[in-house]
Amino acid sequence: MTEKLKNGRVVAPEIAVDAELAPITAMMSSRLMVLANLLKRGAMLRYKRLAGLSSVEFGLVASLGRRPPMSVVRLAEAVGMDKGQISRALAELVARKLVAKAVNPRDNRETLVSLTKAGLAAHDAIVAGAQERNRRLLEQLSPEDLERLLGHIDRLTATAAEMLAAEKELG
Repeated sequence: MTEKLKNGRVVAPEIAVDAELAPITAMMSSRLMVLANLLKRGAMLRYKRLAGLSSVEFGLVASLGRRPPMSVVRLAEAVGMDKGQISRALAELVARKLVAKAVNPRDNRETLVSLTKAGLAAHDAIVAGAQERNRRLLEQLSPEDLERLLGHIDRLTATAAEMLAAEKELG
């Protein structure tokens, strides 16, 4: 069975959707970015509602998690930002008593940060929300489909990492 497009071309139904899209938006990487962005936007709205956290604050609370205190430098690395970028968000989290700062007893030049009790409660709300969102997203897949999908994602991720490394080598 075929389908006729607006431009008069006839294509198989399985590629008709792709043919209607601009070439770049039909690519899998674009589709994955759209999915990731939709999930991120929904998550940010939920975490703002549940814990009153901005996107950066959410990242900091999620990274601190139930771990031992970590240096500000290590936290910045964990969230992929520099110290300057996270300093305002950390100050806000400290002011809201979600994060505590302390001098590293082993190196008084270093500041350690950790979640307070209230910060742990916010973290736990984030985790519970993430688990619910994940369950809802995946409930439509059978266990076999999920296993297959995760295998595909792992292979695509490995290939994307190789492609990134190759680009870095090229300068």
